Amino acid sequence: MKTVMLIVGVIVGLALIAGGAVLIAINRNGPAVLDAVDRISGGKTAVQLLHKQSLGDDKRQKLLVYGDPSASKALPVLIFIHGGSWRNGDPDDYGFIARNIAPEGFVVVLGGYRLRDNGRYPAMLQDTAAVTAWVHENIATYGGDPDRILLSGHSAGAYNVAQVALEERWLAKAGVPRAAIRGVIGLAGPYDFYPYDSDSTRAAFGSVGVGAESQPVNHVRGDAPPMLLVHGEQDSLVKPRNTRALAAALEQGGAGVQTLFMPAMTHNDPLLALAHPWRRDPEVIDTFISFLDRNAALSVPVQAKTP
Repeated sequence: MKTVMLIVGVIVGLALIAGGAVLIAINRNGPAVLDAVDRISGGKTAVQLLHKQSLGDDKRQKLLVYGDPSASKALPVLIFIHGGSWRNGDPDDYGFIARNIAPEGFVVVLGGYRLRDNGRYPAMLQDTAAVTAWVHENIATYGGDPDRILLSGHSAGAYNVAQVALEERWLAKAGVPRAAIRGVIGLAGPYDFYPYDSDSTRAAFGSVGVGAESQPVNHVRGDAPPMLLVHGEQDSLVKPRNTRALAAALEQGGAGVQTLFMPAMTHNDPLLALAHPWRRDPEVIDTFISFLDRNAALSVPVQAKTP
C-alpha cells in the first residue's frame, strides 16, 4: 500500500511540475506555447484554416479565417485581435481561439496589425478597421454573415477593438456599416491610460503626440455596440480600473455593457481561460460564448443594460 501511495505521489508531483512548467513557458513565450498545448489537449474538431490574406506591405498586416467547411448556413463572425503591448504578437499563434469558439457556430477571423515603429498610433486602429472591412466585404465566401460581426481582443488588441467600435471614424473610413458590428468583447484591455505611464504606451502613442483623444473612455456613446469587458483583479500590467472606468462611462452614457471581474486572475489568465485545458473552469468561456450567442442573433439586438 505504501508503495502504491508513493507511486501516486510521484505521478501527482510530476504532473504538478509539468503543469507549472507549461504556465512558466506560456508566460515567457506567450501564445505560441498556449496554442500548442491547446492543440494537443483539446482533441480534434472540424474547424479548419479556410483562408489566409495579406492586407498590406507589412508582414503583420494579415488575417486568418477559420471555420467548419461543412457548415450549411451563413454563420456569425468573431474577429479576434491579439495583444502584445503594440510591440509583439502574431495571429498565427492564436489558433486556439478558433478551435474553441468556431465549434460554437461561428466563423473566426484572427487579425494582425503593424507593430513597434510601424505600428504607432493610428496604425493599429487603421489595420484593425482594415481587417473588419475585409471581413465585411469577403466573409460570405467562407461561410460567414457579413452583417453579424463581433469584435474581440486581449490587452492591446482589446484596446484596438474598443477604440474602433467607439470612435466611429475608423470603421466609417473603412466602409464598415455601424449595424454590422453586433458586439465587442475586451479581455484585460487598457481603455483609460492617458497620461501615458509605461514604455509601451509612450512608444505607441506619446511618441507621435496624440493625447486624450486616443482613449476609448473618451468616445463613449449611447448607441455603441454592446460590450463585454473581462478583467482579472490581480492584473498588475493593465490595472482593472481601466475596465471599471470604461464600464462606468458606458453605463452612464446609456450603452449596453456587461463586466466580469475574476478575483484570482492576472493579466493573461482571461486569455488562458479560452484554451484547453484551462477552460475546465468555465466561467470566462461560458460568459464569452453566451455574449456572442445573444448578440449574434439574426434579429437586430437590443442594447442590454448592465446586469
